[in-house]
Amino acid sequence: MPHFAPRTPVRRVLSVVALLLGLAPASHATAPGDLASALVRAAPAADPHVIALATRALQCVQKAMPARTLSVIDYSRPSTQPRLWVFDLAHRTLLFKELVAHGRNSGDNLASHFSNAPGSLMSSLGTFVTDGTYVGHNGYSLRLKGLDEGFNDNAESRAIVIHGADYVSPLFASSEGRLGRSWGCPAVRRGVAKRLIDTIKDRSVVFAYYPDPKWLKQSSTLGDCGTEVTAGLDRATGTRRTLLSP
Repeated sequence: MPHFAPRTPVRRVLSVVALLLGLAPASHATAPGDLASALVRAAPAADPHVIALATRALQCVQKAMPARTLSVIDYSRPSTQPRLWVFDLAHRTLLFKELVAHGRNSGDNLASHFSNAPGSLMSSLGTFVTDGTYVGHNGYSLRLKGLDEGFNDNAESRAIVIHGADYVSPLFASSEGRLGRSWGCPAVRRGVAKRLIDTIKDRSVVFAYYPDPKWLKQSSTLGDCGTEVTAGLDRATGTRRTLLSP
């Protein structure tokens, strides 16, 4: 798990992201039902209900910023199964279907515990946007900014990032009966990490799912998006314009 100095804590509200980065909010978006059906056809192994929720969260984000890709993590599946899907939204195609690790304290092969708390070593649920790359202890990595207050909005201060790891591989899963576990990061196979990160580093939404009743009921991006997510944002000093660069 990489360690880096966290930037100033922020409130996750996307309308000001668009203003700060010189982007006009999306004037219209594909109906989530139509998009969900197309993505289910592209990834028939994924759970249609999870895809439907992910496109709902995506629609919330798209009120303030365009998105080129949607990454869906289904933590209700065992770590030994592919449970990360990355979609090209313009072409409605599947770009990646991958293994992904969960946090050490989230569970063994099956994750069942999730947290937003620093030091919990658990995965977080909810909707994220990608927030710039860097090279750290785990190599090439991608920062995530959580948008669901109370569920993943500490992702930045917790250093929750996408990175490659040797403990994410079919061989490791076969020998150990599970993938290795991170400190809360959605770690992927080292061999695919750079290509995947470069694909989703700009204008990307990441949606992490588990059937947690509290999160499903209180999620900002699945609920009253207009008041909970797009009301305002206090950006950190030195905002990375590369987040949504064309």
